[in-house]
Order: sequence, then structure tokens, then C-alpha cells
Amino acid sequence: MKNQLKEAILEKRNSLSKEEISEYSKKIENNLINLEQYKKSKTVMFFVSFNSEVHTHNMIRNSFRNKTIVIPKVMQHEIEPSVIIDFDNLISGKFGIPEPIEIMKIAYKNINLVLVPGIVFDMEGHRIGYGFGYYDKFLRKVHKAIKVGLAFDFQVVDKLAHEEHDVPVDFVVTEKRIIERTKN
Repeated sequence: MKNQLKEAILEKRNSLSKEEISEYSKKIENNLINLEQYKKSKTVMFFVSFNSEVHTHNMIRNSFRNKTIVIPKVMQHEIEPSVIIDFDNLISGKFGIPEPIEIMKIAYKNINLVLVPGIVFDMEGHRIGYGFGYYDKFLRKVHKAIKVGLAFDFQVVDKLAHEEHDVPVDFVVTEKRIIERTKN
């Protein structure tokens, strides 16, 4: 069931045109920058989008004006957060995703908000990712940070099966709405 849903949503996401991804991503960015928790955050960790994900490259570039920007670098089987000062000096990392050449360390407690990728999200903030567990491990280390999933609206379902070790996001921001996690 979980794999079928994941495959169906990925297929739908992969069928989006570049124009649709760009248009929806701009709307998602607009919703994100109007989120009070984002406005108050001084240090934001972005994921660097690839393929048909919500496009974060412009969001990152636009956020340099008033935020400290952090992006992930995959080391062994862990995410290491790294401050970046220039989005154009990245290299192709694990899975071909751009990442910093070297890590500019930041204390986990200094990261105010983490933007989280995913394939499917639900109304309770649970998510299906790519299946490697990198983000669940990392999100446990930044327990005080606000966690925000970025997704196209069709990637949000009512309820997902989840496990004890899964770390839910606090908000899901789509091109149509901002969903605050319901806590059951």
C-alpha cells in the first residue's frame, strides 16, 4: 500500500512540466515567506531540490537577504548541516544533489526552521520520503526547530501509516495552502 502510493505520487510529480513545477514552486515560496514561523526564523535549513521536487533554488537565493542559510551534506549515512554563503559554489554530492564542498559547521540548536523534502505528506505531518531515513535521523537532532514540508498539493493525503521513529513536520506548505499539523 505504502509503496503503491509512493509510486503513484512520484509518477504524478514526474509528469509535471518544468513550467508547472516553476509556477507551483513560486506559489509555494510565497506561502512559505508569509508563514509567521519562517518570518521569525534567523537560520533556515533548505533542502536542495532535484528532479521534480518543489524547486528550492530560487527560494535559497532569495533568502540570503535576511536569513542564514544552511543546506545538507550527506556524510556516510547522516545529514551534516552546513552554512553556505554562496549558492553557486556547490558540487554534485550523493544522489547527484548539489551540496557544499566543505562543511561550515553550525550548532543544531541554532537552526530555527528546517524545510523537509518528501514524496507524500499527511494532515498529521507524517511523510514518506525516499526510504533512506536521513531526514528522520537528522530531525531528531533538531527537535526545537520548526519542521516544514514543501510539497505540491496533490502530494498531501489525509492519513499515512507511520512508525514510532518517524518524525512529523509541523507544517506542510503547498501552492494552495499551509497545513498545520493536527496532533492526535
